[in-house]
Amino acid sequence: MNKFFSLTALTAALTLSLAASAQEQATTASSNGSYRPIPNSDIMFRKTILRAIDLREKQNKPMFSEGKEISRVIMDAVKRGELQAYKNDSLTSTFTPAEVSGNMSYSESNAGLSDEEKAAGFSEEAVDEWGAPIKKGAAKSKTPTVAASNEYRYKDLYQMELKEDMIFDKKRSRMYHDIKTITLVVPSTLSSNTSGIEKPIATFKYSDLVKVFRNNPDKAIWFNSQNDAQHKNLADAFELWLFNSYIVKVSNPNDARLDEIYGGQQQGILASQQAAADLIEYEYNLWSF
Repeated sequence: MNKFFSLTALTAALTLSLAASAQEQATTASSNGSYRPIPNSDIMFRKTILRAIDLREKQNKPMFSEGKEISRVIMDAVKRGELQAYKNDSLTSTFTPAEVSGNMSYSESNAGLSDEEKAAGFSEEAVDEWGAPIKKGAAKSKTPTVAASNEYRYKDLYQMELKEDMIFDKKRSRMYHDIKTITLVVPSTLSSNTSGIEKPIATFKYSDLVKVFRNNPDKAIWFNSQNDAQHKNLADAFELWLFNSYIVKVSNPNDARLDEIYGGQQQGILASQQAAADLIEYEYNLWSF
């Protein structure tokens, strides 16, 4: 009888333990965007890293192929209501699809006629719908001159930021790249971006993106230029780390980027290379003892 109760108690304890573990992982995934969360009890080392991805780079072009751009896949999913957009990587507040569309748009106002156009005989005077000049005192068109809003082309959105936790799992004795979020950014170099600075469009949970990529296999394609029969899903491309990136921030008390810490863009690039080398050296040293 005692053995029976002991076995029952052990079974119940294991069930509760598994349920607690599953609940811990589910809670972690829902709160921070991780697709395969690692239980805190298994984490020996963790460092939060922000990486920049330039989709124009040769290694990144497979996820930016014509008509299958990752920016197109993401934005189309937002417009369909399939993907939730967030205001930043804290994932505490959200954007509506209309707000996201506004973030990826720019205004283009009518600046009037150039000197060449005026010399060619064009006039800025009001005209009717047939193009005939309107006489003074006559009613003018009710259509006001306003700034036209235009969305950036998907090819223009070649800048992304990826937030990850670099984790050493002591149970499996290996380092993991636990991706949390991906942010679409309007590049600072676009002529239509008059602000001259990078502008975030929206941030997305990586776990949500994986679902979108899996649910749209005909669109979410990592293009294999060597073999058309071996294209991969974008979710697989991220899991296999088939892209190039560079570190722009490593977690620090001031939440500052490397170029802010070291006083300039050039110094930030050098610090990025050093940060990558330091992380590799840390992992190497773990195996040296």
